[in-house]
Amino acid sequence: MKTLRQDALAVVAQPDPAAKARLARALLPDGPCGEDEPLAEPPGLPGRPEQPVLVPHTELKQRSMKTVEGRATLIHALAHIELNAIDLAADAIWRFPGMPALFYRQWAVVAQEEALHFLLLREHLQSLGYDYGSFPAHNGLWEMAEKTKHDLLARLALVPRTLEARGLDAAPPMRIKLVNAGDLRAGEILEVILRDEVGHVAVGNHWYRHVCAERGLDPVATYPLLATQYGAPRLRGPFNMEARRAAGFDEDELAALG
Repeated sequence: MKTLRQDALAVVAQPDPAAKARLARALLPDGPCGEDEPLAEPPGLPGRPEQPVLVPHTELKQRSMKTVEGRATLIHALAHIELNAIDLAADAIWRFPGMPALFYRQWAVVAQEEALHFLLLREHLQSLGYDYGSFPAHNGLWEMAEKTKHDLLARLALVPRTLEARGLDAAPPMRIKLVNAGDLRAGEILEVILRDEVGHVAVGNHWYRHVCAERGLDPVATYPLLATQYGAPRLRGPFNMEARRAAGFDEDELAALG
């Protein structure tokens, strides 16, 4: 029987989006994790389809929500984020050995939920007459994963607690925009995503503090040092303080947001 970490590596390596989501949904959190198993990184991670074309985020244009194409562009961008999120969760599982089994099991559940989000968004995109790959996308999430691939603490600080936590702030106004444009189904999907993402960021917060404690580091003081070292984007408000508190950020961290 393969271990959870081996199965997670297969998720990251899979280039077909539907197959990637299917493999993520099939991860077995309660099976053997292979916590200390050495795994070599294969070439070509993460597996990606030929479409969408990846471009700098500055080349992506916002479009009016008054048109089906404009709404489809936003849904496509969200689907791309969720596909990356599958890989980010699965990459945390296979890449970093020596953590408690609970670490791997929790990230497996995160990967399963990210896969569901992708499938919901893709299905809705198809109902609008488009599909994943119909529009260009950017690679910002995975670029940070590459930067932090050699340090679990940096990965936890700057992916779930920074880039993915931005979704807690962005989802509510995005949902309102889509619902006001008449896309009630997109609003329902974003409700599911926000609910789950609070839990995902909470997992990142828990294990960030766990690794800080192991290394004798103060979590609040260490975060800005890592953000500067790895070139994390500067966070801009408005912030969803309620969701961030629910995801485990403490008051000192929230105050530091400005």
